[in-house]
Amino acid sequence: MLKVVIVLLMLALVASLGSGFYFLMIDQGDKNKRRTMHSLGVRLALAVCLAAVIIYGVATGQLGRSSPWDAGPMSGTSGSQSSEK
Repeated sequence: MLKVVIVLLMLALVASLGSGFYFLMIDQGDKNKRRTMHSLGVRLALAVCLAAVIIYGVATGQLGRSSPWDAGPMSGTSGSQSSEK
């Protein structure tokens, strides 16, 4: 469930970035229109929410290192092969 929330927040960030670019191109030089600034505020709030969700997930153990290429610390020797023959 937490990963779905993270993906949705990231998609919302991309959508906010796109809308901010669109407003920037449309409202060029118009000092009365503040849509670009509002889009920046929304994007900042979404980024803070995303960071909070990730920190919560790591703190509770719901998010962690479980990738197949990261086996974690090696047990036994310090990673060097023994030179015994």
